[in-house]
Amino acid sequence: MLALGIAFIVLGTLCILGDVTATFATVLFFGWLLLISGIIALVHAFTAGTWQGSLLYVLSGYPQAGALSLTILLASFFIVGGLFRSIGAGMLQFPRWGWAAFSGVLSVVLGVLLLVQLPLSSVWFIGFAIGVDLIFDGAALVGLATAIHRIPGPHVHQHV
Repeated sequence: MLALGIAFIVLGTLCILGDVTATFATVLFFGWLLLISGIIALVHAFTAGTWQGSLLYVLSGYPQAGALSLTILLASFFIVGGLFRSIGAGMLQFPRWGWAAFSGVLSVVLGVLLLVQLPLSSVWFIGFAIGVDLIFDGAALVGLATAIHRIPGPHVHQHV
């Protein structure tokens, strides 16, 4: 967990430093996913058998490309993921759970900011938000890993 936390912090820092590049990489990744799912939907449309089924699948086969739709999707992920992380951390209260709860609250704030600033900031904000989220997720993992490391292990008594 410690190595993963450190990797998240480093990756998050790189995303913030190259926010436009991180945004374009994210848009490119989601674009490919949308393209592949659109092609699969179109192929499935022509194998549906009836015209009503084909029309429905053809209409769903054209993905809404562009940064606007991706930013709305990403903002939704930040908001929902942040809510789950904050509520889960508060309910479980594992060691150093405050970091995970704070990370979740920060994700919700980032998601809301992303929606409020549409469409102007979508070019740079996606990469920046992912970077900040990764840094705080990494800090939460590092905190949890160090807390687990400090828990005393079972004592083994040997009789000689």
